[in-house]
Amino acid sequence: MPSINHDDHTISFKIVYCGTPLSGKTTNLQQIHAKLDPGGRSDLVSLSTAQDRTLFFDFLSVEADALPGYKTTFHLYTVPGQVTYNATLQLVLRQADGVVFVADSQMDRQRDNLQSLQSLDANLRMNGGSLDRLPIVLQYNKRDLPNAAPVEYLEYLFNNRPTPFLSFEADARSGRNVLATLNAISQAVLHQFRLRTAADAGARSPDELPTHALAA
Repeated sequence: MPSINHDDHTISFKIVYCGTPLSGKTTNLQQIHAKLDPGGRSDLVSLSTAQDRTLFFDFLSVEADALPGYKTTFHLYTVPGQVTYNATLQLVLRQADGVVFVADSQMDRQRDNLQSLQSLDANLRMNGGSLDRLPIVLQYNKRDLPNAAPVEYLEYLFNNRPTPFLSFEADARSGRNVLATLNAISQAVLHQFRLRTAADAGARSPDELPTHALAA
């Protein structure tokens, strides 16, 4: 659920990057941090182990002119993929407005990917949500590696749904489709927010909102 401050005319959304360990979640945030104008994003906060794995979370704040009359901020988080830190995953997912699931494309990581997606679904349900109710974008990372599984196989494993998620092939180390992934989840989050705001206000079209409905 977004945080809205009508006095300051600010609204912030929470986007969480999830996935199996070493799938590229932190690399995504590092690339976003490097590519965006410093005037429109915060410093990258990263808490890691000695082995350079995310222990608690990474955090990056990105500003955008998304809703007229309001300063819009997207708070980006990653969470550790290790099962032992499942409580951290559940905590960071609380009140998330959207999720990017980063899958490791290497053929021998598909069982880990599936377990991670199942864990994501279970933790969303514990927080009162589900994969069907939250904007989700799939990122098939590490497409540059020689043992990357065919995209069609990944789509069968992770996106064989009545309404498929939007998905991207990516190489986070080079930055390929990192910003495209971020843009897609941001737009999906904003779209769902407009729909819910329109429903709450009884408006006919979500595109007719945004400012007066937010301030109501």
